[in-house]
Amino acid sequence: MKKAILLGIVLNVFLGFSQTIALQSFATGFSSPVDIANAGDTRLFVVEQGGLIKILNSDGTINATPFLNLSALTVLDGERGLLGLAFHPNYATNGLFYVNYTNLSGNTVIARYGVSANANIANSTGTILMTISQPYSNHNGGCLKFGPDGYLYIGMGDGGSAGDPNGYSQNLTVNTTEPTRVYLGKMLRIDVNTIAGSLNYGFPPTNPYVSQPGKEEIWARGLRNPWKFSFNRLNGDLWIADVGQGTVEEIDKIVNPLPTALNFGWRCYEGNSSYNTSGCAASSTMVFPFAQYTHSGGSCSITGGYFYTGTTYPNFQNKYFFTDYCDDKIRTVNSAGVITTTSAFSGNNFVTFGQDSNGELYLAGVSSGIVYKIIDSSLSTSEFNSNGFSIYPNPAKTSFTIKSNPNNLATQLELFDLTGKLLIDKKLNNVTENTITTNSLSKGIYLISITTTSGSSYTDKLIIE
Repeated sequence: MKKAILLGIVLNVFLGFSQTIALQSFATGFSSPVDIANAGDTRLFVVEQGGLIKILNSDGTINATPFLNLSALTVLDGERGLLGLAFHPNYATNGLFYVNYTNLSGNTVIARYGVSANANIANSTGTILMTISQPYSNHNGGCLKFGPDGYLYIGMGDGGSAGDPNGYSQNLTVNTTEPTRVYLGKMLRIDVNTIAGSLNYGFPPTNPYVSQPGKEEIWARGLRNPWKFSFNRLNGDLWIADVGQGTVEEIDKIVNPLPTALNFGWRCYEGNSSYNTSGCAASSTMVFPFAQYTHSGGSCSITGGYFYTGTTYPNFQNKYFFTDYCDDKIRTVNSAGVITTTSAFSGNNFVTFGQDSNGELYLAGVSSGIVYKIIDSSLSTSEFNSNGFSIYPNPAKTSFTIKSNPNNLATQLELFDLTGKLLIDKKLNNVTENTITTNSLSKGIYLISITTTSGSSYTDKLIIE
């Protein structure tokens, strides 16, 4: 009974911590990292703006040979460069992936590539699916993702300058001189598994402008610069972070199953505020932000992230993570649309989040070249370490080691899940280090309680990944 009461106290204290978002350096030495993707395995693929895609392994090492080198095809200039990467949902069997880059003429290219016989090296020759004319050097978009419907979504900015001077975001008229500019300020959706005519892709039959030549790829309009968007990997909801003009940064949330013919409002509205409503449709026909924040304290440009779907950090559940390029503060928004902001992690200029195959989150700074893992630092106890005990590695994979104070050895170990269920009850050897295998444990957070030769008990957390 005494043990149960003690565990109950420990659990209440452990779960009662408020979240503290922290960054743990995972890998360094990247040159302008602008995207992080996973292919459904343990690797992360880091996109460098200059044209390289590098493989980042689960132990933090970086493969010496890039996965793909497109530096000869793309221009590194301001918001231009190699900007996005998306792996086909069936990548494990077909080896196909898609990239978004700015070519040497300054136009957006969407291209398909394939992996070679070496799983860590891609074939150097690809197939261009689309080339989209860009009138200015900024607001290129750059993000592309596969949705829950299996279609490829491509975020296009309004073409640049300021205030969308040519009205591209609301425009649905194809100009025969520059026909691809009808795609600017839009979210495109294509079917990469079919072919329409001479194209290297097909049109989803539910796209709103199917059978209207020149704009059949358009799924939604009214975007300014959806630099980053993502889908909730568990329920398919779409989260779009659309960069604002000079006052408001916005987050749009579209619940799955995804409707079509959406209008996100730019340039008629910047967030919820009127911007230039001349000739605009009724506001009732538009999608307004799920959440927004104004420029204050140095913020200037939203970087969208992911809705947390991992299991390591319970306090992160039911939150969408995002940040801002200028102030380097990590933000979350909950189901009520309430935004919470951390202090600044200065010197990074965050431009991309990453998500591994388990839903754990990463963040990269284009200036620092560092890829961080996002952790909840509140999930820790100091009493364990202050009395001379430690656990390593933590997070662990197949085993962990308890290191004891030589003057007060750990003699008994108990491991509990967060419901209080006892999973391991083990007598320890009378030595300073004892190693315990974890093959029977699922990924997640556990509590370890040790009893020592002095009769004291200490508790700490263990993460299995």
